[in-house]
Amino acid sequence: MKETVIQFGEGNFLRGFFDYFLDKLNKNGLYDGKAVVVQPRAGGKVAGLTEQGCKYNLYLRGIKNGEVKCEHSLVESISRCVDPYKDFETYLVLADNPDFRFVVSNTTEAGIEFDDTCQFSDKPCRSFPGKLTRLLYRRYKNGLNGFVFLPCELIDNNGNELKKCVLKYAELWGLEDEFKDWINNDNVFANTLVDRIVTGHPNDETAEKHSEDKYLDTAEIFHLWVIEGNFENELPLKKAGFNVIWTDDAKPYKKIKVRILNGAHTSLVAGALLSGVETVGEAMADEICFAFLESIMNNEILPTIGETQESKAFAASVFDRFKNPFIQYKWRSIALNSVSKFSVRVLPTILEYKEKFGSYPRGLTLALAYLIYFYKNDIPEDNASVVEIMKNDSIEDILKNTALWQADISDLAQTVNYYYEKIEALGAKEAMKWILSE
Repeated sequence: MKETVIQFGEGNFLRGFFDYFLDKLNKNGLYDGKAVVVQPRAGGKVAGLTEQGCKYNLYLRGIKNGEVKCEHSLVESISRCVDPYKDFETYLVLADNPDFRFVVSNTTEAGIEFDDTCQFSDKPCRSFPGKLTRLLYRRYKNGLNGFVFLPCELIDNNGNELKKCVLKYAELWGLEDEFKDWINNDNVFANTLVDRIVTGHPNDETAEKHSEDKYLDTAEIFHLWVIEGNFENELPLKKAGFNVIWTDDAKPYKKIKVRILNGAHTSLVAGALLSGVETVGEAMADEICFAFLESIMNNEILPTIGETQESKAFAASVFDRFKNPFIQYKWRSIALNSVSKFSVRVLPTILEYKEKFGSYPRGLTLALAYLIYFYKNDIPEDNASVVEIMKNDSIEDILKNTALWQADISDLAQTVNYYYEKIEALGAKEAMKWILSE
């Protein structure tokens, strides 16, 4: 089978996401190509993966249509691994193969960065875009076609940002203008959005069953891949049944994900912790917490962003994902840096709801009161200056602080004060019951 994909990253996520997709495409006769995995950082895992023939077991576990499901696969879509830190020439030779078409990456959010200390002579450059520029330059010199880039890093406009970094290296290293034109005209840097919780190596009977497999991987059943562009004719992911969306604009899907999935987490986290609920699964099993989140979702979030087929389907999937018995997400971990998360994930819905319906949403405003109460009365993990403001300032001054919210939202102060007093008087759980009964 031909090698058609260069993959930067050997971690749990890509092995539980793209490599699984590629394996299914091959085994269903829809594609004929494997991935070569390049280790993007020193001290990675490719040597161990090579030792076991680049094969590993993957379990997808979760709730689908109300039922617990578990799917096992032996993933065999990786042909070999390359460590550019130990064999830089083998890495560069990848540029000589005309069969390579796609480049997939997941090098963490910090991976797509420009480091001006990187030199053309480095073997290899420290940064991922620096390594990539060296590979692209050799391919350009070979007179070959460029690549389609499908970056999976969780940053906005990941394809655009990767391309910017490559062009900056071309400028820094004084490479010819024709190479820059080739980057712009012969390569596609697609912006993408990925969504799947990959939990990695398990600590249960599944691990005992595959004790020899050091790269055993587990993930939730749900997945979503939004890709700007359309290469379905070359990489038939939709035909294979995967939840892949080829689109001209990924931004609306990013908004759905942030407002629904991330917004649900952030709007419930403080109230759940103040109610003594430790995990997301426990919250879904708690009648009041579940009803509170369901009310927020159906009555406030969805009506604000628009109840499209995509948004309603995504919202429905969130509840199954939160109930997944194989993932024990602790609210305490989710609570990290909650103020900035609330500012990005929840506050825009509150403000847009007010603009659309003429009043502030009751449930999400209570969530803001919970957030302030949590910071004043618990032990939050956040930037020290944020914690100091939240603990010591009045509610009105907190809501006036544009550094926290990117807006002055002090017109919410009277209502938030009222809800804060309700939490104090009734307790967190009873305050949820109260808001649901209003």
